[in-house]
Amino acid sequence: MRRPEPLRPNRAAPLGRANPVAKLVAAAILMAALFVAQGPIAPTVVLFGLVAIVPLTGLGPRVLLLRTWPLLLAAFSVGLLNVLLAPGGGSGAGVTNAAALGLRLLAIALSGVLALASSDPTDLADALQQQAHVSPRLAIGVLAALRLLPILAVEWQILGMARRARGVAAGWSPLARARLGFGMLLALLVGATRRATRLATAMQARGFGATDCRTIARPKRLGTADWLLVGSAIALGAAAIAIGLVG
Repeated sequence: MRRPEPLRPNRAAPLGRANPVAKLVAAAILMAALFVAQGPIAPTVVLFGLVAIVPLTGLGPRVLLLRTWPLLLAAFSVGLLNVLLAPGGGSGAGVTNAAALGLRLLAIALSGVLALASSDPTDLADALQQQAHVSPRLAIGVLAALRLLPILAVEWQILGMARRARGVAAGWSPLARARLGFGMLLALLVGATRRATRLATAMQARGFGATDCRTIARPKRLGTADWLLVGSAIALGAAAIAIGLVG
């Protein structure tokens, strides 16, 4: 079995050292700009900006593409469905609107992926408590979810291999593939629920949440580079909206 290669953050990269909350705020700013912008030009500008900063995240372009190709497929599918099914979808305006929607969804998803994938889960949980002032329960829940995502990917592969070993195959039938995929999702959900229950029981047994007073073992602050990152996101979002209006 070939284990999927995870998106590991690189602390030596410029964006890998940035505060996770600053990266989330920057991603939220770009998402807000994309929601406001009209037409395909603005999301294209944002996409070029996001692709340009990929080397600064420390994430390998090949690994990033292999792990995020469903985003490309989803954006293309949304655009294609709008061309085929929307009223006037075959016209020039329909194609333009479909392309704008697909590019907007891709840019929104990519900004979130870069913000999360370039952040260490432990640093993210610490920053959420210190800068975003979220509750420790929520922050630790985010940490556990990010830590368990690679395990879910491996379990998905194991479920597929177990079904093939029993001779269960969908063949070329899309309906059979959908039925088998739904069964695997249900099995994955059951396993994830049981693991989460065991994890919650273990944390309660160790006294987590017994008191509201918690100390911070790894203090984190917003530095100059973090504010520059937020400012760059504002500039990119404003530039994308302006270019979209002019275009």
